Amino acid sequence: MTGIIAAMEAELSGLVACLEQTVTETVSGRTFYSGRLLGKDAVMTVCGIGKVNAAVCAEAMILKYQPSEIINTGVGGALKKGVRLLDTVVASYAVQHDADTTALGDPKGLVSTVNLVRFPTDEALGARLVQAIGKAGGHAVSGGIATGDQFVSSAEVKSAIVREFDCAACDMEGAAIAHVCFLNGVKCAILRSISDGADEDANLSYTQFMEAAAQNSVNALKQFFI
Repeated sequence: MTGIIAAMEAELSGLVACLEQTVTETVSGRTFYSGRLLGKDAVMTVCGIGKVNAAVCAEAMILKYQPSEIINTGVGGALKKGVRLLDTVVASYAVQHDADTTALGDPKGLVSTVNLVRFPTDEALGARLVQAIGKAGGHAVSGGIATGDQFVSSAEVKSAIVREFDCAACDMEGAAIAHVCFLNGVKCAILRSISDGADEDANLSYTQFMEAAAQNSVNALKQFFI
């Protein structure tokens, strides 16, 4: 079974609409939809924005449904030059850019409980997503995803994240889900269609392009399941 987690309804509703033999359950305060997605077993949920919401949903999904893999899908902000609006970034790793115990001598981003800065994503799963993005007519980019409880809308913050973590895109959930998957031995992939440039124009761009970016991510996952 494949698990799918999105932060917002707009990122998941197109997939829920394709689900057959649907069973709806409430677990840890969130609605989970399980059934057959384009002929394959799947479970999906909207976790809400932010790392804690994402982690709670990922843990609940793993314990309740025991998926063999989890895909975190949705929209995100571009960090590196060359990553354009409506490109889709597939994470080669994920970091928590707002984890900071540097005062104790740790590197920025270190999560001490697991002693990691970069959380791994599954290479084979990521490669399949890259292929699916191409089949859906999108442009795939492989690179790191930087996660934090912050909507990045500052060129200064954006530059710092790139300098410290060399990531292609930013979001508010991915690395938290990768963290939970790592602890539970579940394969993980993160897909982010670019809605904004994570700079001073991010709010305006997000408003204009969020729906199109969300649809890109839905289209890619449909191709993934075909």
